[in-house]
Amino acid sequence: MRLPPRVKLVEVGPRDGLQNEPQPVPVAAKVELIERLSASGLAVIESGSFVSPKWVPQMASTAEVMAAITRRDGVSYPVLTPNLQGLEAALAAKVEEVAVFAAASESFSRKNINCSIAESLERFAPVVARAKAEGLRVRGYVSCVLGCPYEGEIAPAAVAEVAVRLAEMGCYEVSLGDTIGIGTPLQARAMVAAVAEKLPVAMLAAHFHDTYGQALANILAVLELGVAVVDSSVAGLGGCPYAKGASGNVASEDVLYMLDGLGVSSGVDLGRLMAAGNFISAVLGKPSGSKVARAKSG
Repeated sequence: MRLPPRVKLVEVGPRDGLQNEPQPVPVAAKVELIERLSASGLAVIESGSFVSPKWVPQMASTAEVMAAITRRDGVSYPVLTPNLQGLEAALAAKVEEVAVFAAASESFSRKNINCSIAESLERFAPVVARAKAEGLRVRGYVSCVLGCPYEGEIAPAAVAEVAVRLAEMGCYEVSLGDTIGIGTPLQARAMVAAVAEKLPVAMLAAHFHDTYGQALANILAVLELGVAVVDSSVAGLGGCPYAKGASGNVASEDVLYMLDGLGVSSGVDLGRLMAAGNFISAVLGKPSGSKVARAKSG
C-alpha cells in the first residue's frame, strides 16, 4: 500500500460543522473550540463564514469570533467568502485565507446558491482576484463530487472541469466534497483520478461525509492515489441542509485514529482532539459523532 508519509488535516468543524446547528452557539464556545483545536496540533482550522445571516444565522458572529481567537504561528484560520461583500468583511477581520465553493451538479448549484455552475464561477472570479490582490490564499470547494440529491451520480469529468476552473482562477487547493456521503471507494478513486489528470494531485483535498458509513474507506482509497489533504469535522459535526438525510462530515478523531494506525503522520494529538470534540458536544447537548471518542470514553 503506497500512502503519503504525512497528511494535512483541515478541520472544518467550527464552520461546516456548526453552521447547521439550530440553536445559536455562543461566541465564547466557538472561540474555546477553536483554541482547543489549535492546541491539538491542527495546522488549518476553518473558523467561520462571511455569508448573509439570513441564510446562515449561526455564522453571524464570525467577525466576533475572529477578533477573539488567539492566532498561533503556523496555524491558518480560513473563512468562507461567497461574494465580494463577504470578502470585505474577511479583510476587515484580518484573515489570511478564504474559501469559495462551487458544485459539480447543475441542480444542486441552482438549489443551493440559486445560479448555474457557470454563473457561480463568474461570481467567484472577482472575489478570488481581489483576495489574491490583497495577498490572501484562496481555497476552492467542489460539492456533490460523487452524487447529487437531485441528479444522482455525477460524472468525474464534470468534477474535473469545475476543479480546473477554480485552479485557473487562482485557488491553491481544491477540496473535493461528497456532500451527501453516498460515494464508495471505487467511485472516489475514479473521481480523483479524473481530476488528477487535469491538476496535480498535490492540489487536491478529500472532503467526505459519512452518511452511508463510507467516508474512512473513501479517504483510504484516495490516499493511495497520493491525496495528502483531508477535510474532517471534530465530533462528526455538520451536515447539509440542501441534501436530505445527509449526516455529518467524517469525524476528525476517526480520521486521525486511522492515520495513526497507518503510520501516517499529521502532527495532531488524538487526546487533545477528542477533548475538543467532547467539549463542543457538551455545549450542543448531544453525544459526540466520533466512534473513536465514544469508544475511548465508554
